[in-house]
Amino acid sequence: MSDLPPGYARVANPFHEYEYDHEHDHEHDPLPEVPPTDPAHPLHGYLVHYPEVVAAGSLRRALQAVADRAGTGLTIGLPSSPGWRYAGARVEVDGRSTNVLMAVDGRSFLVDCWARGVHMASGSSQGLPEVAGAMRSWHDGAKVRALTERWPFLRTWELAEAHERGELGPARWAAMRRRAAADTRTEHASDWRDLLEAAFAQPRLRALSPGRSMWWFTLSRRAAPPVCSDLPRTRPLGGGRFEVTFADRRVQEVDGAAATVAVIVGSLPADAVPPPPES
Repeated sequence: MSDLPPGYARVANPFHEYEYDHEHDHEHDPLPEVPPTDPAHPLHGYLVHYPEVVAAGSLRRALQAVADRAGTGLTIGLPSSPGWRYAGARVEVDGRSTNVLMAVDGRSFLVDCWARGVHMASGSSQGLPEVAGAMRSWHDGAKVRALTERWPFLRTWELAEAHERGELGPARWAAMRRRAAADTRTEHASDWRDLLEAAFAQPRLRALSPGRSMWWFTLSRRAAPPVCSDLPRTRPLGGGRFEVTFADRRVQEVDGAAATVAVIVGSLPADAVPPPPES
């Protein structure tokens, strides 16, 4: 079941997901009474590279026509952002969504596939039939590896496959520790590395899903969105000092990664991590 209010669903774009109101999922207003060669036409900048889209009046209409001819059974909708209503399209079915946008500087349909808030695959293609075919495969339930093998213009990554296996949390830990170990240039890189290793050594924290928001080290009960906001977050200040911010907005500075992690563990809510089994 969705955790969103009635009438809302998550919609993907290439950067993050927006919320979409189905009550306003209707066809856009008629195009202005000017030819596509006129700069006032909303698709004027796409005329050279996307003539069939301009002729159809929008990417949604053009993609729907291609999907219908191929018998995909997909219903193509509008993206959530009004600015993309002529140059974007989206499909959402049973927690999976696909977003398609048109590049401005050349013919390229940008495709992003999501599953319950997790970015699963991405790529670009010059052909609408190929895009429609990939969308059908994704919304028919294809695994990401099979999807990218069937449609090579798409790529996937370790975290997407881990999400399918139900191992997104451990995969996040592994990826963050690997990047931190290789980082020798970022400011406070050694402090960040020490913090990650000290946190990973704590079973209660290792059971949570780690994240990084700018300079902040975050923790969540869930690896997939929506992430938790009631757990402490931490950032390095330099020189082995760290700042911990708690859910009630209290702030505490701590010396040393190990001491910082002890503060985090000591301030976790009782329900943050299931208690270990009794021996």
